[in-house]
Amino acid sequence: MAVYTDITDEELETLLADFDLGAPVSFKGIAEGVENSNFLLETESGRFILTVYEKRVRSEDLPFFLGLMRWLAEHDYACATPVADRAGEISKSVRGKPCALVSFLPGLSVRRPGVAHCREAGRGLAELHRAADGFPMSRDNDLGRAAWAPMFARLKGQAEELKPGLADVIDADLAYLAANWPTDLPSGIVHADYFPDNVFFHGEAFAGTIDFYFACTDAFAYDIAVALNAWCFEADGSFNITAARAMLAGYEAVRPLSDAERAAIPVLAHGAALRFFLTRLHDWRATPAGALVKPKDPLEYERKLAVHRASKDLVLFGTARA
Repeated sequence: MAVYTDITDEELETLLADFDLGAPVSFKGIAEGVENSNFLLETESGRFILTVYEKRVRSEDLPFFLGLMRWLAEHDYACATPVADRAGEISKSVRGKPCALVSFLPGLSVRRPGVAHCREAGRGLAELHRAADGFPMSRDNDLGRAAWAPMFARLKGQAEELKPGLADVIDADLAYLAANWPTDLPSGIVHADYFPDNVFFHGEAFAGTIDFYFACTDAFAYDIAVALNAWCFEADGSFNITAARAMLAGYEAVRPLSDAERAAIPVLAHGAALRFFLTRLHDWRATPAGALVKPKDPLEYERKLAVHRASKDLVLFGTARA
């Protein structure tokens, strides 16, 4: 989450006039994340999050994102839920940009997840995959493997400035992934951005998930791979095998993996690390001046890529059965 678009009191009042939420009590920007402008809103009816969609979120994708959130909530999955106005609309606009109000999801994200958090996060991810089964809409992963080479072609100069020689290394990653990317894995709706700041806990117990604005149709194992990269690396760049095994155990307690999925996770994790390296590299210079957000360091994911290059052992990624 972040703030790129400031909202005046008058604009907020105009927006809220369409809802039965009462008068605003407090309204403040949220400075975390990188994709959209987000605000914590409290009205006479309760607490909500107002999201103004920026950058990569296309207005034509909003029915999918918001519809998915509503579907999950209706199928007993803990997530932020879109709030409809008096006319039943959940997609609105402010400052000429699409926006939506969603319910406030109680709980806390954790900056340094422990093994118990990883196990619970794995369970929550599997429950998400199960709850989304039957959702009638689909969306291609527009940041999937097919997008990486064209994206990097525009970023090679930036990669070289960041670290001399890096462009050739990333080209080799792209060639390796093109030759080894798995196909025909079990697929469905995935979150595709299942990072610790998008998962809430009560203590060490899973409490819910937010930020579905990269959700798409892809392999379930790819979603796991994204999560392993996000949750199971230590601050020094080392991979925490115990945390990874806990995440997989939590996931498989709800949805057991096939042998093909388990075997595919290392290359999927390599690809997922490249995906986030590329988008962070893009955002490193593309963040507007004055935005209430700090772009995330692409070198964090370059270091994770180095781990993936160095070891392709299944056990490293926690995929061996305990």
